[in-house]
Formats: sequence, C-alpha cells, structure tokens
Amino acid sequence: MGILLSQIVATAILLSRLLKGAKRRSPLLPQLANPDLIGKVSVVVPTLNEAERITPCLEGLTLQTYELREIIVVDSNSQDGTQDLVKAEEKKDPRFRLITDDPLPPGWIGRPWALHTGYLHTSRHSEWFLGIDADTQPQPGLIPSLLNAAEAEGYDMVSLAPQFVLQYRGEWFLQPALLMTLLYRFDSAGVDAASSSRVMANGQCFLCRRSVLAKLDGYTTAAGSFCDDVTLARNIAAAGYKVGFFDGSKVIKVKMYEGAKETWNEWGRSLDLKDAASNAQVWGDVLFLLFVQALPLPMLFLNLYLLSSGINYPVVIALLSINTFLVLMRWGMLIAIAPSYSGSSFFFWLSPFADSLAVLRIFLSSLKKPTKWRGRTY
Repeated sequence: MGILLSQIVATAILLSRLLKGAKRRSPLLPQLANPDLIGKVSVVVPTLNEAERITPCLEGLTLQTYELREIIVVDSNSQDGTQDLVKAEEKKDPRFRLITDDPLPPGWIGRPWALHTGYLHTSRHSEWFLGIDADTQPQPGLIPSLLNAAEAEGYDMVSLAPQFVLQYRGEWFLQPALLMTLLYRFDSAGVDAASSSRVMANGQCFLCRRSVLAKLDGYTTAAGSFCDDVTLARNIAAAGYKVGFFDGSKVIKVKMYEGAKETWNEWGRSLDLKDAASNAQVWGDVLFLLFVQALPLPMLFLNLYLLSSGINYPVVIALLSINTFLVLMRWGMLIAIAPSYSGSSFFFWLSPFADSLAVLRIFLSSLKKPTKWRGRTY
C-alpha cells in the first residue's frame, strides 16, 4: 500500500511537470545574420585533451556570422594536439584566440576555472558571453537565433538542450534513460522554472549577459561545482535575473561520449546535481525517480505474475494499473524526445529497460562527490 500511495503522489507531480510542455516555447530555428547584433558575442571554449572531437566545434564556430566578435579557446595544457588544431584555425579565422589558463587555485574545478579565465579575457565591447563545449557541433545560424530570442524576450541567461549524436548500441540503450532522469525531475526545455532551485541549464551552450557575470564575479560562485552550469544558472536566477532553458536541437548538436561505459562513468557522475541543490532536494529527487522511473517495469511484471497466479487483491490491480500507465507514458516520452537525437536505433526504443540502471546511477552518484573529471584528480 505504501508503494501504491507513493507512486500515485509521484505520478501526479510528474504529470504536473509534463503537462506544462504542451505550452512550451518552440525549438529555436537557425536564423540569418542580424546587422543590429554585430560584435555582441564573445565565445569561450574550455579544452583539455579534446583533439579527437574538437574539430566539428571549431568548424561550426567559423560558420557563425558577424554577431560573433571573438572565439577564445582556454586550454588547460592539453598534451594531445588540441592546441595545434586551434592554432591552425587561428591562421584562417582572426576571431580565434588561444590562451592557457593558470594552475587551478584552491577550491576550483577545472571547467569553471577555464570558463572564468575566458570570461576575464573577453572584450569589454561584447554584451554577451557564450560558453561552448568542445564536444558540441554548432550549426549555421545558432548565434543569431540564440541572441534574437534572448534579447526579444528579455532573458539575461539562456542555455540550450542540444540534439544528441550517438554511435554505439550501448549508448542508444543507456543514454536516453539517463536523459529521462532529467526530463522527469525538471520542466521541459522551453518552460521557465517556477523557482531558482528548479532551474535547469546546459553548459554546452550557455549564453549570459556579460554585465550579469560581472555582478557575480564570473564563475566564482560555481568554482567548486561539478555541475557548474546548473549551479551558476540557479545563482543567476536567485539574484533576480531572467533565466531560460530552450530546445536547441535544430541549432546545436553534441557528441558527448564514446559508448555506454563512458556515458555511465562521465555523464552519470554529475546528473544528481548535488553541487547545485540541497541534500533534501537531491534525495527527494532520487525517491521520486524510484517511484516513477525505476519501479514501473518491474512492478508491472510482478503484478502481472500475481494476477496470473490468482492473486487479484484490489491493491494488486491498482498497482498494475498505475504502473501500466507509467510504462506506456515512458514509451510515449520516447516519441516526444526522438527529435533530440540525430539518427535512430532500435536500442533507443529499448531504453526503458535501462531505467532502473539509470536511477541506480543517480543514487550511486548522490552518495559521494566526484574525485576525477576529464583526466584530472581532485
């Protein structure tokens, strides 16, 4: 009975979030250059041994129009040829500038330190700071589309949900289940969060007014966070600024990891967002995911077995009903998020069978703070 009541409450909360998606902002579309926005944006790209995947990012940035004033690549002493690739782009596009960040100060994580360093080197004539990750693939028309939306609607900070590029079957099986842990916990992309504590953000494409960053002293308030994007976005929202999280699947792509193992290790360790939330929120979300994502399939099979064995108590029938509903809704969500993926795979449609694993990963991640990130040990 306790599981049934908990699932009923959790399902009501989930539906209240998902139903908002019916009125969400439409996905951003690529736009042509806007002469009124000339030179308004400084892009900062943090790098550490990104030679194998940075080329699409660099090429995508060269295709951006004259809203883009400069592209500052902040490298943390890569040893794999990353700097050579950036230097080659410098010779072709004068907007590129390569700098090396100083050694990490106490209390800082590598990524926010690199972004903070880049912010300090941006031109004072730029009105906007745009953080772009090295694993992204910016599409033509990204920056004017992002800027037009932010300025027209009065946003001070906007980040984008990208279109994911997956390659291996294990990725197609696991990654959508991990993504669903975010979609279940937070409002859809294109829906503004009701409170700063529920703000969602994605640092892979993170646009912020330079004046706002100046007020917050750059990335200082997210210095020690392994989810610096969400931490900073929530701090910006808490300071009274307007923060948005949009669907950017038509203007930016991202190929994050190679295979299920790397997806589990690298992405899974930060999805709990504990550096940006209270313990109560973190563990409340874990319980919530347990009832609406991890349990439905096992409970569906269990209650079907009980009914087939002649055990038809009202609570069994009720549990079968609510878990059937949750399972069907979960597969329906795959239809909704299919445009967020480049290409398709049969294993994408099997990803609900990985839901228990995904919630287990959130649970394990919530137990301890990461000690390694992108080749660095903290």
